[in-house]
Amino acid sequence: MLDIQNLTKTYSSAQEHIAVLRGVCMYVSAGESVALTGESGSGKSTLLHLIAGLDEADGGSIRIADTEVTALGDRDRAAIRRDRLGLVFQQFNLIPSLTVADNLAFQSRIAGRHDSRWQNELVERLGLGNLLERYPEQLSGGQQQRVAIGRALAVRPPLLLADEPTGNLDEATADDVTDIALDLVKRTGCAFLMATHSTRLAARLDRKVRLSTGLIS
Repeated sequence: MLDIQNLTKTYSSAQEHIAVLRGVCMYVSAGESVALTGESGSGKSTLLHLIAGLDEADGGSIRIADTEVTALGDRDRAAIRRDRLGLVFQQFNLIPSLTVADNLAFQSRIAGRHDSRWQNELVERLGLGNLLERYPEQLSGGQQQRVAIGRALAVRPPLLLADEPTGNLDEATADDVTDIALDLVKRTGCAFLMATHSTRLAARLDRKVRLSTGLIS
């Protein structure tokens, strides 16, 4: 589902050039969950941003199913994010002016793929039934992250990307959110790539890869 070959990315400042990714190669199969680990500053977020088309690589290729993301322009990369990717971040990025129900449906409605039965199933599994009319500011961190996961999966994406999704949560809530994410990934059959600094959470996924000095080890 995700195939990355020889991916490179360098950031330049007035004083230096910093090679963040130096030829990354990796894959994630459909239905597989993979933990992306590595020290802070190792390039995990950069890699996820490149996969999502939020930034452009200097070289190499990223393929999501049969689409080469690195060959697309801005508009087509935005369409990939809308239609074929689920994105979950450490900062929940919910829309403050929308209720929980409307946040959950936001991406699927924009993509023209809203399925009320699937949304109802997500609401039940995420334990959000009594929170649908609330706004993000009225929710705990764990509740907001559940909404973010539901929004990301509402389009039934073939690939779910999560960047430190439990970084702002206590250990018990992080475990709960991870349980829910893994269960829903299994039920949808999507590929799941999660960047995390937690070795404990990483061990719960199917496979673990480490990003170090710009390479996968």
